[in-house]
Amino acid sequence: MREGIHPAYGPVVFRDRAANYAFLTRSTMTSEKTIEWGDGRTYPVVDVEISDVSHPFYTGTARVLDTAGRVERFERRYGKKG
Repeated sequence: MREGIHPAYGPVVFRDRAANYAFLTRSTMTSEKTIEWGDGRTYPVVDVEISDVSHPFYTGTARVLDTAGRVERFERRYGKKG
């Protein structure tokens, strides 16, 4: 790798505020906020709105939408054109 053209790559804590869950990984993201991790070290923390812990697809709480039923219900309610 050429020196000076790549962003710094280091440990960062990503915190999912919705699920009260955090994980330590390596990233090029930076933050002014810091958090003390379980190993006693202080790492930059990036707050995210959703992660695999709170996303409906991964938690199994995703709803399947019946689009055909919705169209039929709309047509019954407001009538078909034509």
